[in-house]
Amino acid sequence: MLRPPRRRGRTTLLIAVAAVLGVVAGTCTGFLVQADRTPDKLPSLSQPVLTQAKGPAPEPLSATQDRQVKVDGDLRKLLLKRPSGARAADNTLGEDGWLSLDAYAETYDKPDTAFGDLGMAQFRRAAVINWQVTSTRYVEIRLVQYRQEVDLAASGAAKNAYYWAEREPDTDQWPIPGTGDGMVYVHNSPEHKAGYLDKYQAEAHAWRGDIALEMWIDDTKPVSKKAIMDLAERQMERL
Repeated sequence: MLRPPRRRGRTTLLIAVAAVLGVVAGTCTGFLVQADRTPDKLPSLSQPVLTQAKGPAPEPLSATQDRQVKVDGDLRKLLLKRPSGARAADNTLGEDGWLSLDAYAETYDKPDTAFGDLGMAQFRRAAVINWQVTSTRYVEIRLVQYRQEVDLAASGAAKNAYYWAEREPDTDQWPIPGTGDGMVYVHNSPEHKAGYLDKYQAEAHAWRGDIALEMWIDDTKPVSKKAIMDLAERQMERL
């Protein structure tokens, strides 16, 4: 029997962290350049009065229309629901559908390094769901949210995932429609690991706003493009 897999991140959020450090370095350079310049004359404090446009004030967005209301609510409600006929996987991660910072860092090959990098990337929270479709097929979906007060960390996390997925040999890839740069990957060669049956894998990564999507399907048989693409499209529609 195929043992439920444990996800291992192949690197920490180096792209996101590098971007943060780039912002800091650029700011320091700007201060040094500005210090050598002759001060400009300040504009007059008297400014023209702007007239208010006529007509009724626009109605505020409803909770269903305002995406920020949706993503600031219960993140677990944005995850796809377990399909009929599937059951919860034996290796359910987190606690009640949530992954804390330390629990999420533990899914990486180097948890200590990941913990620090995720903190610098302003990790906010992560929701997870996984299920078992057959005796050999497992699905896992994570939504990872960042505060993004300094940097577009969700975008950086997705780009980091693209980089590592594309390094896998014998891999096909396709864009996820409507996501900008979201991608699905089907790894055509199985993974060999002592004590486990050979495992085929497909994965999807994308981002929207401050949320990064991570998705995997594992099986002892090859996973089709249709299977991973269908899940990825339906999950992104919920964001």
